Amino acid sequence: MSALSDSMLLRRFRDEGDETSFEELFTRHYDRVYGVLFRLTGTRQQAEDLAQEVFLKLYQRPMRRGDNVAGWLYRVAMNSGYNALRGEKRRDKRERFVAPQEGSGATPEESAIRGETREQVRAALARLKPRDAKLLVGREMGLSYKQLAEIVGVRETSVGTLLSRAQSAFVEAYESLERGQL
Repeated sequence: MSALSDSMLLRRFRDEGDETSFEELFTRHYDRVYGVLFRLTGTRQQAEDLAQEVFLKLYQRPMRRGDNVAGWLYRVAMNSGYNALRGEKRRDKRERFVAPQEGSGATPEESAIRGETREQVRAALARLKPRDAKLLVGREMGLSYKQLAEIVGVRETSVGTLLSRAQSAFVEAYESLERGQL
Protein backbone atom coordinates (compact mmCIF):
# COMPACT_ATOMS: atom_id res chain seq x y z
CA MET A 1 0.00 0.00 0.00
CA SER A 2 2.86 2.40 0.77
CA ALA A 3 4.04 2.29 -2.84
CA LEU A 4 0.77 3.84 -4.03
CA SER A 5 0.69 7.57 -4.62
CA ASP A 6 -1.54 9.86 -2.61
CA SER A 7 -3.63 10.48 -5.72
CA MET A 8 -4.16 6.76 -6.25
CA LEU A 9 -5.15 6.28 -2.61
CA LEU A 10 -7.59 9.16 -2.83
CA ARG A 11 -9.08 7.76 -6.03
CA ARG A 12 -9.54 4.34 -4.41
CA PHE A 13 -11.23 5.92 -1.42
CA ARG A 14 -13.41 8.29 -3.42
CA ASP A 15 -14.42 5.93 -6.24
CA GLU A 16 -14.37 2.55 -4.53
CA GLY A 17 -15.00 3.43 -0.89
CA ASP A 18 -11.73 1.78 0.15
CA GLU A 19 -11.38 2.80 3.82
CA THR A 20 -7.87 1.33 4.01
CA SER A 21 -6.74 3.87 1.41
CA PHE A 22 -8.08 6.72 3.53
CA GLU A 23 -6.36 5.30 6.61
CA GLU A 24 -3.08 5.25 4.68
CA LEU A 25 -3.53 8.91 3.67
CA PHE A 26 -4.25 9.76 7.30
CA THR A 27 -1.16 7.90 8.51
CA ARG A 28 1.09 9.53 5.90
CA HIS A 29 0.02 13.10 6.57
CA TYR A 30 -1.29 13.37 10.12
CA ASP A 31 2.03 14.29 11.77
CA ARG A 32 2.72 17.20 9.41
CA VAL A 33 -0.87 18.47 9.52
CA TYR A 34 -0.77 18.30 13.32
CA GLY A 35 2.64 20.02 13.33
CA VAL A 36 1.36 22.95 11.26
CA LEU A 37 -1.61 23.33 13.57
CA PHE A 38 0.42 23.02 16.75
CA ARG A 39 2.80 25.72 15.58
CA LEU A 40 -0.13 27.99 14.84
CA THR A 41 -2.32 27.31 17.87
CA GLY A 42 0.24 26.41 20.50
CA THR A 43 -1.93 23.86 22.23
CA ARG A 44 -1.90 20.13 21.69
CA GLN A 45 -5.63 19.71 22.23
CA GLN A 46 -6.61 22.43 19.79
CA ALA A 47 -4.09 21.18 17.21
CA GLU A 48 -5.44 17.62 17.54
CA ASP A 49 -9.04 18.81 17.24
CA LEU A 50 -8.28 20.90 14.17
CA ALA A 51 -6.26 18.08 12.57
CA GLN A 52 -9.23 15.76 13.02
CA GLU A 53 -11.46 18.36 11.36
CA VAL A 54 -9.08 18.64 8.41
CA PHE A 55 -9.18 14.90 7.80
CA LEU A 56 -12.93 14.81 8.37
CA LYS A 57 -13.28 17.36 5.55
CA LEU A 58 -11.22 15.11 3.29
CA TYR A 59 -13.31 12.10 4.32
CA GLN A 60 -16.67 13.78 3.80
CA ARG A 61 -15.82 15.69 0.63
CA PRO A 62 -12.88 14.12 -1.18
CA MET A 63 -10.99 16.55 -3.37
CA ARG A 64 -11.21 16.84 -7.14
CA ARG A 65 -9.10 14.73 -9.44
CA GLY A 66 -5.67 16.16 -10.09
CA ASP A 67 -5.43 18.04 -6.79
CA ASN A 68 -2.26 17.51 -4.78
CA VAL A 69 -3.39 15.70 -1.62
CA ALA A 70 -0.55 16.95 0.58
CA GLY A 71 -0.92 20.51 -0.67
CA TRP A 72 -4.68 20.42 -0.11
CA LEU A 73 -4.30 19.05 3.42
CA TYR A 74 -1.68 21.65 4.40
CA ARG A 75 -3.72 24.47 2.86
CA VAL A 76 -6.84 23.41 4.78
CA ALA A 77 -4.78 22.95 7.96
CA MET A 78 -3.22 26.39 7.68
CA ASN A 79 -6.58 27.99 6.97
CA SER A 80 -8.08 26.21 9.98
CA GLY A 81 -5.19 27.19 12.23
CA TYR A 82 -5.20 30.77 11.07
CA ASN A 83 -8.98 30.98 11.59
CA ALA A 84 -8.49 29.63 15.12
CA LEU A 85 -5.87 32.33 15.78
CA ARG A 86 -8.19 35.06 14.55
CA GLY A 87 -11.02 33.64 16.65
CA GLU A 88 -8.84 33.74 19.76
CA LYS A 89 -7.84 37.30 19.00
CA ARG A 90 -11.48 38.32 18.67
CA ARG A 91 -12.31 36.73 22.01
CA ASP A 92 -9.49 38.62 23.75
CA LYS A 93 -7.61 35.48 24.54
CA ARG A 94 -6.02 35.27 27.93
CA GLU A 95 -2.30 34.91 28.49
CA ARG A 96 -1.04 31.34 28.46
CA PHE A 97 2.17 30.10 29.94
CA VAL A 98 3.73 26.85 28.88
CA ALA A 99 4.54 24.57 31.80
CA PRO A 100 8.01 23.05 31.76
CA GLN A 101 8.17 19.58 30.27
CA GLU A 102 9.31 16.83 32.57
CA GLY A 103 13.02 16.34 32.38
CA SER A 104 13.55 19.55 30.44
CA GLY A 105 15.50 21.11 33.28
CA ALA A 106 13.79 24.44 32.64
CA THR A 107 13.08 26.64 35.58
CA PRO A 108 9.60 28.12 35.98
CA GLU A 109 11.05 31.49 34.95
CA GLU A 110 12.57 30.04 31.75
CA SER A 111 9.31 28.30 30.95
CA ALA A 112 7.35 31.51 31.46
CA ILE A 113 9.70 33.43 29.17
CA ARG A 114 9.42 30.71 26.52
CA GLY A 115 5.64 30.81 26.86
CA GLU A 116 5.57 34.58 26.50
CA THR A 117 7.76 34.37 23.41
CA ARG A 118 5.46 31.77 21.84
CA GLU A 119 2.48 33.99 22.56
CA GLN A 120 4.24 36.96 20.96
CA VAL A 121 5.05 34.91 17.87
CA ARG A 122 1.41 33.81 17.59
CA ALA A 123 0.19 37.36 18.16
CA ALA A 124 2.57 38.65 15.47
CA LEU A 125 1.37 35.95 13.05
CA ALA A 126 -2.24 36.91 13.77
CA ARG A 127 -1.43 40.52 12.75
CA LEU A 128 -0.12 39.45 9.34
CA LYS A 129 -2.10 39.02 6.16
CA PRO A 130 -3.35 35.42 6.02
CA ARG A 131 -1.15 34.67 2.99
CA ASP A 132 1.97 35.90 4.80
CA ALA A 133 1.23 33.83 7.91
CA LYS A 134 0.59 30.73 5.79
CA LEU A 135 3.85 31.18 3.91
CA LEU A 136 5.91 31.60 7.08
CA VAL A 137 4.36 28.66 8.90
CA GLY A 138 4.57 26.46 5.82
CA ARG A 139 8.23 27.29 5.31
CA GLU A 140 8.93 26.64 9.00
CA MET A 141 7.33 23.22 8.49
CA GLY A 142 9.75 22.53 5.64
CA LEU A 143 7.31 22.78 2.75
CA SER A 144 8.81 23.37 -0.68
CA TYR A 145 8.27 26.50 -2.75
CA LYS A 146 6.02 24.43 -5.02
CA GLN A 147 3.84 23.34 -2.08
CA LEU A 148 3.72 26.88 -0.70
CA ALA A 149 2.68 28.20 -4.11
CA GLU A 150 -0.21 25.72 -4.19
CA ILE A 151 -1.29 26.59 -0.68
CA VAL A 152 -1.49 30.34 -1.24
CA GLY A 153 -2.42 30.23 -4.92
CA VAL A 154 0.54 31.98 -6.53
CA ARG A 155 3.21 31.04 -9.07
CA GLU A 156 6.16 29.13 -7.66
CA THR A 157 8.52 31.82 -8.93
CA SER A 158 6.78 34.39 -6.70
CA VAL A 159 7.21 32.48 -3.46
CA GLY A 160 10.73 33.71 -2.64
CA THR A 161 9.76 37.37 -2.93
CA LEU A 162 6.53 36.84 -1.00
CA LEU A 163 8.39 34.97 1.75
CA SER A 164 10.91 37.79 2.07
CA ARG A 165 8.10 40.34 2.39
CA ALA A 166 6.28 38.11 4.88
CA GLN A 167 9.43 37.81 6.99
CA SER A 168 9.85 41.58 7.03
CA ALA A 169 6.20 42.06 8.00
CA PHE A 170 6.60 39.48 10.76
CA VAL A 171 9.69 41.19 12.18
CA GLU A 172 7.87 44.52 12.15
CA ALA A 173 4.78 43.04 13.87
CA TYR A 174 6.90 41.20 16.44
CA GLU A 175 8.99 44.26 17.27
CA SER A 176 5.87 46.40 17.53
CA LEU A 177 4.47 43.93 20.07
CA GLU A 178 7.73 44.04 22.03
CA ARG A 179 7.70 47.84 22.11
CA GLY A 180 4.09 47.79 23.24
CA GLN A 181 4.93 45.51 26.15
CA LEU A 182 7.88 47.51 27.43
